[in-house]
Amino acid sequence: MILVFGKTGQVARELARLRPDATFLDRAAADLDDPAACAAAIRARAPAAVINAAAFTAVDRAEEDEALATTINGEAPTAMAEACAAQRIPFVQISTDYVFDGAGAAPFAPDHPIAPLGAYGRSKLAGERGVQAAGGVHAILRTSWVFSAHGANFVRTMLRLGAARASLRVVDDQIGGPTPAAAIAAACLSIAESLRAAPEKRGIYHIAGRPEISWAGFARAIMDEAGLACAIDAIPSADYPTPARRPLNSRLDCATLAAEFGLGAPDWRAALPGIIAEIRKG
Repeated sequence: MILVFGKTGQVARELARLRPDATFLDRAAADLDDPAACAAAIRARAPAAVINAAAFTAVDRAEEDEALATTINGEAPTAMAEACAAQRIPFVQISTDYVFDGAGAAPFAPDHPIAPLGAYGRSKLAGERGVQAAGGVHAILRTSWVFSAHGANFVRTMLRLGAARASLRVVDDQIGGPTPAAAIAAACLSIAESLRAAPEKRGIYHIAGRPEISWAGFARAIMDEAGLACAIDAIPSADYPTPARRPLNSRLDCATLAAEFGLGAPDWRAALPGIIAEIRKG
């Protein structure tokens, strides 16, 4: 049995499609505000593998409540990893490109020095360090720009605003790889299974969509695919200030994921039409 923390988030919902036989824990069953309860849930079920698909993802709100973000993104995964290590259970933790500083234009490799710009990145880094320190069989899977037909994400926002407005101002100096949640879910399952047979593959990996693009470019692709006439006006990040600094470079080097698990970088262009169609079906 695979145990998944999370039930309604983007990756958790895609995991449910791929593995409906898995056990999914929502907040009522295991609140990440209570790391000890998360560890107890693992001990009570003794699963074959654990995937943590739950997180505090409100990047701007993390600046106001870093303590809560750190409990959910740092202390809870640490407790999960410790419980898994004690029972020799493979553990997969989803992390983020926000652990990097976003400098330069080269894709960040898993071993690149980490330097988060804000509270959200620091909270996720705390989780990474806790998972590593637990000493069990684990994989930390960093990703970026997640999108799907569910939850709060850029594609859903652009479709909503694009249907109501003639034009939108979107930043054009932040570059990354939009990543379908379904690809992340599939990678988590493949990695969890591989770790059971080959625990030496433990470590940090990256998954991000290809090709790389700016938010403005991604917005134009969404409008084109959806047949919306909304014009996208490119602006610099300085013209769209937010409480949390966003990395200008969110590119991720996914070579080790391909080398160790045979998983290539997903093409977001192939996933976008189906996701838009599903959103429109409601």
